[in-house]
Amino acid sequence: MDEFRYLAILLFQIADTWVWGLLAAGLFLAVFRLQQIKRRAKRKITRLVLTGNSLLLGIIAIFLGSSVVYQFWYTHRPVPTASQQTLFEGVTYKRDVRTVPRPLVIHVIEIDLTNDGVHFFVTPGAIGQEHPLQARTTSQFLQEFDLQIAINGDFFVPWWSNGIFNYYPHDGDPVSISGLASSEGITYSPNAANHPTLFISQQNEAQFTATDSAVFNAISGNLIFIESGKPIIPGGDYHRDLHPRTAIALNQDGTKLLLIVVDGRQPNYSEGVSMFELAEIALGYNGYTALNLDGGGSTTLVMEGENGQPILLNSPIDQRIPGRERPVANHLGLYAARIK
Repeated sequence: MDEFRYLAILLFQIADTWVWGLLAAGLFLAVFRLQQIKRRAKRKITRLVLTGNSLLLGIIAIFLGSSVVYQFWYTHRPVPTASQQTLFEGVTYKRDVRTVPRPLVIHVIEIDLTNDGVHFFVTPGAIGQEHPLQARTTSQFLQEFDLQIAINGDFFVPWWSNGIFNYYPHDGDPVSISGLASSEGITYSPNAANHPTLFISQQNEAQFTATDSAVFNAISGNLIFIESGKPIIPGGDYHRDLHPRTAIALNQDGTKLLLIVVDGRQPNYSEGVSMFELAEIALGYNGYTALNLDGGGSTTLVMEGENGQPILLNSPIDQRIPGRERPVANHLGLYAARIK
């Protein structure tokens, strides 16, 4: 207010008539009014700034609080109990929970290949296309084709993961796989060196070597890591490091097919296994020959619930989010009858 007082004194000093006094008073009132408007605007701006700062601080507090809560939940999730049950005719499931050598949750589906009610299905793809498949999650695959059991399949390209807003593929994006793939007699991806394949005939005869007969269902991986009951694993960080894993194994007489999934990258819940440890697990469940499929964030095992909706049996981990499924290229699915 001092500037207004000094301005008013000056104006009235130079006004030697009542006209000059009125003009001075009017000028003073005009300046005073403008200053009021300015002060109000400043107060509004100040309030807006304070409100904005408060909102920003609130958002930061919420973010930090959520991060702390998420981090605590991420490292202190309740571990499921071990269990074993028959899910469908010819299909049993075991959840193997271990604390040694580290927290591990292992899922094993045993499929009786002699059961007439069991039939396999591989994700279909387009023939002659550079990218014959459209990415989908394992749950989407199971639901789309009315399957009872499904796991993720072969390694695929293109793929990248640079954060929750920058990754590929999304649902429906075109992708191609690394090895041979066939769905009910339609082969859409050719054989490739160093990508061994599981062949399943229309009569459920499963083997890891090609036959002279036409290929019916086929799905590939990157490594046969058990052969004739013996582990055969090369060196390398991928094989030594701990990761979520997906594998398929056959018993010695070829009557049982094992789907093996190990959760990983989830501290104090399930931290993953090396390929050497995966071989020990497969051998422990009578695997005689075993094929490694795509693992890491792709590792997923799903079953059909009673209402037809997919149920995650494992805990997939994509973008560091437990339970988040990654869209992948192809899958191995199973039709099976419900228990009567």
